[in-house]
Amino acid sequence: MILAAGKGTRLAPLTEKMPKPMIPISSEPLIVHQIRWLKRAGIVNIVVNLHHLGEQIRKHLGSGRQLGVNISYSEEDELLETGGGIVKALPMLGLDEFVLLNGDVWTGYRFQRSVTEVQATMHLVLVPKPEGREHGDVDLLGTVVRRHADQGLNPWVYSGIGFVKPEIFEGESVRPFSLREILFREITAGRVTGEVFEGIWYDIGTHDELKRVRRLML
Repeated sequence: MILAAGKGTRLAPLTEKMPKPMIPISSEPLIVHQIRWLKRAGIVNIVVNLHHLGEQIRKHLGSGRQLGVNISYSEEDELLETGGGIVKALPMLGLDEFVLLNGDVWTGYRFQRSVTEVQATMHLVLVPKPEGREHGDVDLLGTVVRRHADQGLNPWVYSGIGFVKPEIFEGESVRPFSLREILFREITAGRVTGEVFEGIWYDIGTHDELKRVRRLML
């Protein structure tokens, strides 16, 4: 699932006319690059959630046939945030583990991991704390993700790439809420594993990050 419904307000005025996943990188929309990464990893059934100017995404990608994938769309009349957007899309995602990808991520990660430990419900790709952030989100004890009360002891941040078992959303209603609610609950219960990725990764949330990625592609 590619999370593509957000308004991308920090990238205004670009995002006043187009959704953030449609911003061009090296002559193609970011989301097209993302779909190619997924296909390269053998992932061909993709769900994209839509809200802000979402019809532009649907019109450009269509069924996904030209990219060699099958795309389904989960439309949100109101913005459901990351958690609610996933819950609404669950009927399209099925009963098996799925890959979750934020629609503003640029990365060299290969998407070939899965939730391998039996007791785990999620596997997160973590990256070093970006410059400008006071502290990270989590720490790793072996492969188990944990959070310190002293935030300065958390060196890693969630990259926006995860592998998720859908049962963690059991009982959740379709409402606006952040994935972080579920994520932190599962971390506290010791059911989340992780890995650190130190390759190419950018969160294209600001104009500065967008410029960095575009320079990378020159």
